[in-house]
Amino acid sequence: MELFNRGREAPLAWRMQPHILEEFAGQSHILAPGKPLRVAIETDSIVSLILYGPPGTGKTAVAYIIAGRTNAFFISLNAVTSGMTEIKEALKEARRYSSEARRTILFIDEIHRFNKLQQDALLPDVEMGNVILIGASTQNPFFSIIPALSSRSMIFQFFPLKDPDIKAILEKALSDNENGIGKDNINLKPDALDFIARNSEGDARRALNALELGTFILKSTGRNLYDIALAKEVLHKKAVYYNEDEHYNTISAFIKSMRGGDPDAALYWMAKMIEAGEDPLYIARRIVICASEDVGNADPQALQIAVSAMKAVESIGMPEGRITLAQAAIYITMSPKSNASYTGIESALSEVREERLSEVPQHLRDTHYKGASRLGAGVGYKYPHNYSGHFVAQEYLPRHKVFFNPSEEGYEKIFKKRLEKRRVVS
Repeated sequence: MELFNRGREAPLAWRMQPHILEEFAGQSHILAPGKPLRVAIETDSIVSLILYGPPGTGKTAVAYIIAGRTNAFFISLNAVTSGMTEIKEALKEARRYSSEARRTILFIDEIHRFNKLQQDALLPDVEMGNVILIGASTQNPFFSIIPALSSRSMIFQFFPLKDPDIKAILEKALSDNENGIGKDNINLKPDALDFIARNSEGDARRALNALELGTFILKSTGRNLYDIALAKEVLHKKAVYYNEDEHYNTISAFIKSMRGGDPDAALYWMAKMIEAGEDPLYIARRIVICASEDVGNADPQALQIAVSAMKAVESIGMPEGRITLAQAAIYITMSPKSNASYTGIESALSEVREERLSEVPQHLRDTHYKGASRLGAGVGYKYPHNYSGHFVAQEYLPRHKVFFNPSEEGYEKIFKKRLEKRRVVS
């Protein structure tokens, strides 16, 4: 099959794709002996699958292992280069094989790049069993695949490869005379091997590309020693994998680290976002929200600092803005915490949405128009500043509901004591 063309002109990462499960490195949570996906592959009982995870973790390799093992007819498409014409042709061919009582597996790489219309076109044939769909995606399928397809597929998540797995892949490439670079007799130093594995971020393709590029450089100069200096030259800047899924997961970790009071974790997740090119104002806005949602009136100054940081970043930009963001994030992280403002407004909104609305009491009504007094507006209102302590007990809400429950943290402890006295008086 042309699918498995591993000529010497193909990139090393392509040539080193595993042929069989025994050659596959990593993803033991789904491919170890006895795991469901492995059993399905070994018994040729594949159902529709979505393989989801970062680049270079083996999704496409697993699909091709299935292709080499199955008795089903195998069709491969890439969503980047395929459109409705290719989809219709593939489905037409699948129906022909189905009429001959043969199964067809349709593999679509980068399936998340298909729009809704293109994905919808697959649905009838998947539903009727004309094709078994295998989709590979770097995007969360619950966001990028239409529910009708994702609900009819088993979803397997792939994770970044561990350093030992990357090292094993590199060492195999170094010793493989047929598909690897064994014939080049490259001497990869242990510290260079460690560096490539560590800085490939679990991406086997990136690691093999670094090995291949370094090999080209060495061969062009008549050398064979691949040391750490060359590794650093080839991998001069570490790639930070950061797709839409990582965007949401990382900001979630950042917020939860601030809420949980861990400044080191908060700085780490912020650094990842900054290095990945996240919009600094997006980070700033999340800090502002956290200042109100998680600190609140336990430290009212937190909101001021967060808003000031947002304005400063907007004014000075990056890279200097990272310092201001860090200052604000650390302040929020180390502040006393209270979500009383958040829970208070949520509780009040629920009351307004679900219960009958309360009328504004007569004594609280607007009096700034002629004739207000004739309607009884404002009659009986007690002006708090005319009383001791600038407080007087009177009805402000017809129904007796408690929405605000201050904590014992920071400044809210003062609120709590003050409110306890007032609620007793009221």
